[in-house]
Amino acid sequence: MKFKVMSFNLRYNNALDRKNGWWFRKEKVAKIIIDNDPLIVGTQEGLFFMLTDLDQLLDDYQYTGEGREGGNIGEYSAIFYKKDELEIIENGQFWLSKTPKNPGSKSWWSSLPRICTWVHFRSVTDIANEFICYNTHLDHWSRKAREQGILLIWKKMQNAFKQKGLPMILMGDLNSKTNTEVVRFLRGNTKIGGFSAELKDTYSILENIGATFHYFSGKIQGEPIDYIFVTSDLKIMDTKIDRRKIDGVYPSDHYPVIGELSL
Repeated sequence: MKFKVMSFNLRYNNALDRKNGWWFRKEKVAKIIIDNDPLIVGTQEGLFFMLTDLDQLLDDYQYTGEGREGGNIGEYSAIFYKKDELEIIENGQFWLSKTPKNPGSKSWWSSLPRICTWVHFRSVTDIANEFICYNTHLDHWSRKAREQGILLIWKKMQNAFKQKGLPMILMGDLNSKTNTEVVRFLRGNTKIGGFSAELKDTYSILENIGATFHYFSGKIQGEPIDYIFVTSDLKIMDTKIDRRKIDGVYPSDHYPVIGELSL
């Protein structure tokens, strides 16, 4: 089974963005998703009405997740998936805090509540193919919140693996450059709290990565903060960062990251 996955920070609706506001970008976001044809898309910063817009524009997809304040309130880390190709076996969401079941909770000096949405998928056409996808957006302000948040996610992934033994995908805006503790932890190069993740970074097959956040400038030079990691039972076939404008407009202030995987 070969398929594409995408991580895409949508940029929340902000009136100060003016010509880069959501109303001018939503069709461009939909087009760049359709053009890349991913099986799943992990989005960040989407508000309920933004996700409703995308749901109407993306005929082949539907999404799951909830706002970081609980219910439909606040930014989502929603996961879109091709509804005719995948079915949800189980799904959920937890908060990156000392009380992960409590909506809106935050810890470790996090500037905002942060969440991780997860889905256990099964292929509709080949029920032997199953995997679990995690999608998150780590805090932009507190280093401790990023490190403790990613450790919590890894522990949740470990528990799920013990129970189900399935391949796993972790994607999101990690607000972390390549040599930070968060990324080095995920790659298995350092420990946080005595743990090391040992995941495969889809950027590992690229010679030059460059920036993924550009604030509508088209910037290329720099380092990524958006990532896709996978467990060793998934093969990385290809990775790209789509830096195109659509009809002269950048779809977001982040470039989407696309990984082609084989299960």
